[in-house]
Amino acid sequence: MNFVIYVMHEFCIKLWKVRQMDTKVCMIVGGGRGMGAAAAREMRTRGYSLSMMSPSESCENLAQELDGVASRGSAENPQDVNALIDLTMDTYGRIDAVLIHVGGPPKGDLLEISDDDWDKAHSMVLKPVIQVAKIVTPIMQQQGGGSIVNITTFSAFEPSLTFPTSSVYRVAVSSFTKLFSDRYGPENIRMNCLLPGFTDSLDLPEKFAQMSSLKRLATAEEQAKTAAFLLSEDSSYITGQSIRSDGGVTRHM
Repeated sequence: MNFVIYVMHEFCIKLWKVRQMDTKVCMIVGGGRGMGAAAAREMRTRGYSLSMMSPSESCENLAQELDGVASRGSAENPQDVNALIDLTMDTYGRIDAVLIHVGGPPKGDLLEISDDDWDKAHSMVLKPVIQVAKIVTPIMQQQGGGSIVNITTFSAFEPSLTFPTSSVYRVAVSSFTKLFSDRYGPENIRMNCLLPGFTDSLDLPEKFAQMSSLKRLATAEEQAKTAAFLLSEDSSYITGQSIRSDGGVTRHM
């Protein structure tokens, strides 16, 4: 009798592992709250298993809510990023989609920004994209493809003195995205940027809502649906692009 129970137990474990391997997986760097959390919920509704990272316990709470896994850490710390990727692979054995959503870098008057703050902006905005790409690309090559989406900002192509370091380094992310897509597109690995406008997950005064053609802020859920579109096979012929979702704030066509 004990032998039968043992065999059934082992069979159930193997069946669970097979089902896990058949389920697509989305890894979110910066998935604790705001647009990252909204994207996690949207990807879960699309059937993806989830892993996520943020500096606070918010990612762990969200992972518990969405039946995923989480690791506390910062996108600026390579060890934390490696730990998230290891957790994802140990749990699911695959990574199909990656969303990178980092916080806002230092601000200030253009030439008054310190060298340390420029370096910090580089470490916050551009380096995590390159680091994640270096590690997940071989995984996606073995799987036959995948999708990476970098959430940046509408000001990437219309730089603002209000956000100088962000404007400089987020346009660099778009440049890297285009180069990456040219290099790895033939292997069905896509990378795009989502450039959101003013969104309700930020504590913004009404004047920012009036800057959009729609005269309102975007909801985090609206931005999440666009991110999910780019992460999924629904956008299978889109790569190397910087997609603006700003309600018409920018004038560039």
